[in-house]
Amino acid sequence: MRDPMPSDIFFTGQVLNNTYEIKGVLGRGGTGEVYLAVNQITGRLSAIKALNAQFSGNADYLELMKREEQMRNIMHDAVVRYSECSRTDDGHVFLVMDFVDGTALSDLMYERRVTDHELLIVAHRVLNGLEATHAQGIVHRDLSPDNIILRGGAADRATIIDFGIAKDTAAGARTIVGMNFAGKYEYAAPEQLDGHADFRTDFYALGASLLAVARREVPDVGTNPGEVVRFKRAPLDVSGIDSPLRDLIALLSAPDPDQRPATARAALDRLDGWLKPDTHVEKHERAGKKIGGTSKAALGAGAVAVLGIGLYVSGTLDGWMTKPLPVASPYALTATSDGTLIGHAPDAESSDIMRAAFAGTTGTAPPADALTPATGLPDPAWPGEVAELITLLEPMARWQLDIADSDVQLTGLAPDRATRDAMAGSLRDWGARSGMHVQSDLRAGPEVLGAGALAATLGEIATCGPLTLLGDQEGSYAMYDTVTVTGDVASTADVDTARSALEPMIGERDLRVDVRVLNPDLCAIRAVLPAVAQRAVSIWLGRGNTGDTVLTGVYRTGENPVVDIQLPASIEGASLWVMVVDNTGKVFNILPNVNRTEHIIDTLGTVENGLRRVRVLWPIPALQEDPTRLAIQVDAENYGKSEVVAILSRRPLFDMRRPRDESVTSLAEALAETLEGREDEIIGMASRIIDARP
Repeated sequence: MRDPMPSDIFFTGQVLNNTYEIKGVLGRGGTGEVYLAVNQITGRLSAIKALNAQFSGNADYLELMKREEQMRNIMHDAVVRYSECSRTDDGHVFLVMDFVDGTALSDLMYERRVTDHELLIVAHRVLNGLEATHAQGIVHRDLSPDNIILRGGAADRATIIDFGIAKDTAAGARTIVGMNFAGKYEYAAPEQLDGHADFRTDFYALGASLLAVARREVPDVGTNPGEVVRFKRAPLDVSGIDSPLRDLIALLSAPDPDQRPATARAALDRLDGWLKPDTHVEKHERAGKKIGGTSKAALGAGAVAVLGIGLYVSGTLDGWMTKPLPVASPYALTATSDGTLIGHAPDAESSDIMRAAFAGTTGTAPPADALTPATGLPDPAWPGEVAELITLLEPMARWQLDIADSDVQLTGLAPDRATRDAMAGSLRDWGARSGMHVQSDLRAGPEVLGAGALAATLGEIATCGPLTLLGDQEGSYAMYDTVTVTGDVASTADVDTARSALEPMIGERDLRVDVRVLNPDLCAIRAVLPAVAQRAVSIWLGRGNTGDTVLTGVYRTGENPVVDIQLPASIEGASLWVMVVDNTGKVFNILPNVNRTEHIIDTLGTVENGLRRVRVLWPIPALQEDPTRLAIQVDAENYGKSEVVAILSRRPLFDMRRPRDESVTSLAEALAETLEGREDEIIGMASRIIDARP
């Protein structure tokens, strides 16, 4: 962190929004500063980006901050998580995001040489992150080595940060900084120089970033616009870069966007296609190196000795017993679940025992000469112990075993966490019995996790409306993805229930249960509401004193929540019913109510630009104009969560007007009765939480 300065926007120990305690300055720039903060409620670290006062009132810079804040809906482990955008009493606008603790590629490239293998892993992670952002119509447009952070310095934890100039590609959206250039010239795609950007723009920037880190130098694109344009028109120079990294960079950074992958998934498929053959080759290369220390020292020397005494190993069993055997040091064996078995055996009987164990575990019968005859056995029980170990691996989905004398290295993928944990226990027991030293790296699968099974489990444990998986519920999760559950629950115990139900299923994946805990009254009403998409109707929340929109639904002491029901003006003749479920066990029927019998939408609210707005909770001063209007102010008596529910139906929900307030139990019973068999009459429904806090 940086040393504090008198001119800093925030000071150490300052608490923002009664939540975020400033711990220090992470960085300073021309327009603002970035701080490390801790959430006093959850204890989680956050990074806070704050605009200087002169920029906090600038519409262009506010648009940039709002653009970043809209990234909060994207929850992916390879993408920084944004949470909120706010303003201090003295006018500084600030943005809250997760603190990504790690090393930027831009720093790492000068500290040491980053290997091709690491860069391929980084590319895979970044493309997965881009797939998630692109799915939401977001293009980064400023991807570069300083915007890719390796959490804990690990390539497989690469995370994309800083979406400050990200562009929304949805129909009708505009670039936040107009159609001018945005990004860094060194890594920008050619089309960005003309003010254009789409998903393929990010691929070019990723390719240019990989090349820069591989060469350990920032691209020299020239010093004037003409030189920059000429540089961008030519393919990047990938000479001296080995495949498949060279092929990946060339693919991603083609000057013509049409020659780049159309989607991140297409790029990932190409990358996976290059990596799979290499992985197979590397596996066999590692096996060859393990045996006898080096292949030349053991197998090579052994083969020469065999030839020199007349090819005594002829494939017959006699060869094991009749000729002197070479000495193997170390005594080694390598086996893999995909059918590889090579190593040493002291005699034909021991070879048969180990080959039989391998065939029983993998279903593949190895050839008779898979194991080379050699002396140097570290222990007479070694062949039997190795056979027992291979048999233990049968429950694993994929594995590789490397043994040198009494040292054992095992890497593997178990089908689930339970199998992984059981295997770890079996290995400990086997190591204690055999006296061998075991080092294992066991991961839990499944390798590909279908979202359908998780969704079914969530349906069984939901207590307050549906629990959903963030993203496509028909899709799947790769290893190390984050599984994010959203929705509402009736108690904090339900969070633990969700974790207990899902964690055994997800293997080596992070689980984020991002739910709200609502009171039982809200959940009781939700249980009888119709299962209808929230279309046609929406709810706007604002502040009575300023008219500002309240995206979070959070109101503090003394604030005056204002609520509008919004629906297309083209809908006519329908009936609108609105209620508020509070935290005291009561329901307030606010439209229609005792003093307001209207419910046909043609007569309600105001129409502007094709949108009808029906105000149901008003600013307090509006009561002077019409005392029948409803207004509330947050105080200690109404702290907690309440919910506004609006239902639009083809005919009135109830034949009789409901009382202005009634118990949750009474309304829940009435709703269940009146909605039975009338699902097709519901045009739309919406709900919003009002969270009243001190």
